[in-house]
Amino acid sequence: MTAHAGPDANSTPGWPAHGGRIAPLLARHGLPADHPVIDFSANLNPLGPPPWLGDWMSEPLGGAASLARYPDPDDDRARRAIAANDGVAPARVLVTNGGIEAIHLAAARHAGGRALVIEPTFCEYALACARHGLSVERLGLAMPEFRLDLDAAEAALAGVDVAFLCRPNNPSGTLVPRADVERLLARADQTGTTLVVDEAFVDFTEHEERLTPLLERSPNLLLLRSLTKLFDVPGLRLGYLLGAPEAVARLADLQMPWSVNALALGLAAPLLADEDYLARTRAWLAAERDLPERARALGYTVPETHANFLLLRGGEDAEDAGALFAFLLERGLLARHTHGFPGLDGAWLRLALRGRDDNVRLLEALAAWRRP
Repeated sequence: MTAHAGPDANSTPGWPAHGGRIAPLLARHGLPADHPVIDFSANLNPLGPPPWLGDWMSEPLGGAASLARYPDPDDDRARRAIAANDGVAPARVLVTNGGIEAIHLAAARHAGGRALVIEPTFCEYALACARHGLSVERLGLAMPEFRLDLDAAEAALAGVDVAFLCRPNNPSGTLVPRADVERLLARADQTGTTLVVDEAFVDFTEHEERLTPLLERSPNLLLLRSLTKLFDVPGLRLGYLLGAPEAVARLADLQMPWSVNALALGLAAPLLADEDYLARTRAWLAAERDLPERARALGYTVPETHANFLLLRGGEDAEDAGALFAFLLERGLLARHTHGFPGLDGAWLRLALRGRDDNVRLLEALAAWRRP
């Protein structure tokens, strides 16, 4: 385990810190700005936003009306819809400006303290800790399986105020077993540590993996969720966190006024009520979950994924991964580089699951890269 006081910088020149910025990636590889690209770098639902969303935005009592008013601080429609959907009391819900705000609120609650980040993982946990003056200790997952050393994690909790665990993990898609989380939570109760579990991709798991029932066992558990990935509305910025009522109230006090816009507050309920969209999403996932296995059959290293994306290694180092990245991009397929993920150091590529035609095209390109 290592200690670190601040965020990781992208130390690889020419690679944008956020992997999905298409324009600088095209420029870096000498491709024109209008080069056609299928985006495998963004972990979003390829079905697109629900088809009714455009009409809702223009309805007099829908999105159009909300734009002409300030968000109502007493508007609890989103909170109640989320509570009903997740089977918890509204007092356990805090609606946030995307999952990012939820992460920063969790860090702000322990400003000036000590944090544990289990990595390689989403860089925003360390960035949020740095912004709020937390020192960061890092515990690495054992690769290539991305397995958590549970004994080491339990020991590390004794020295920190808050711990961040991504489940399913971004970028590996791997899932720490529920029994292991229960052990960590029991240890967190002993040490007084807040255990933050980011479930931003839990809606894409094959089986029910939400940790919501554990909220009744401990006041030290915070669950972070996102609606923007599931419904492909990342520009909306709609997330939430779940926790003990007392913890949620303290985090609400740290939230900026009018943090969540009126469109997001009004859309939570109809999004969650769209059973047809959710059924179509489940059908798409069931049809495309074989992509990781098909990539392994081509000779690539791919850890077991429980999310809507996979992590792939097809060479020895970052140079090999960069060459594969360029090969795919030239063929109009944008992968997510991993130079910004500590411990991966650019040697892997992350690829989202998309529709059948796009996935077949990706597999054909991966096969061509492996072909002598």
